[in-house]
Amino acid sequence: MKAHPDLSRRAFLGRLPVVTAGLAIPATASAAPDASGKQHWAMLVDTRLCIACQACTIGCAVENALPEGEFRTVVATYAVHTPEGQTGLSVLPRLCNHCEEPPCIPVCPVGATFKRADGVVLVDGDRCVGCAYCVQACPYEARFINHQSGKADKCTFCSHRIEAGLLPACVETCVGGARIFGDLNDADSEISKRLKAAEGKTRVLKPEAGTQPRVFYIGLEDQLAGRVNGSSAAEMMWRPAHTGA
Repeated sequence: MKAHPDLSRRAFLGRLPVVTAGLAIPATASAAPDASGKQHWAMLVDTRLCIACQACTIGCAVENALPEGEFRTVVATYAVHTPEGQTGLSVLPRLCNHCEEPPCIPVCPVGATFKRADGVVLVDGDRCVGCAYCVQACPYEARFINHQSGKADKCTFCSHRIEAGLLPACVETCVGGARIFGDLNDADSEISKRLKAAEGKTRVLKPEAGTQPRVFYIGLEDQLAGRVNGSSAAEMMWRPAHTGA
């Protein structure tokens, strides 16, 4: 019996017909596919398999050539407490949620942030003026201003990779197989099968925000369902101190 799904590039390609591209209440995540027949990308994170190794964080930073100290995805760690008084460590992988109703789009004064037909939310760097309105509007604190480009930056689901038939870098590098990526409109995709098997047990972050995230979680602690306020994604990860000569 296999402990984890086959996340290889070959398996990913084989499942695609065409490759182009305050605490929250315990809410059931809805991942109902539409009837268009087009791809709709999403991610499922099984926190039970995440070991907070940050391989996804580094893989993403390298793949997307991010400036030092800035990150599109991180794995935040939190101390959680049980009613019995026990304390444990829980993890929360964080990234852009590629929402169905992205609050970052209407606040952009130049229309730089947009959502593609396949559900991926992107930033047009040529149009972005770096005003940071979208950074403030995101309830998941998943955006930041790239200090090299001066533009808004965020997870893109590695759109350049999925257009080439590859998985996002964070999925490829996850040593525990905690991140599953795929097409919600393909009933035979790994993510669709996993979501169906876990029906009623999957959750999204801050469901009360009404954004309809397309990043789903399994095994998310009750205390963490709304736990994204605080440090931004770009500030969550340990980094070495700089020392001058």
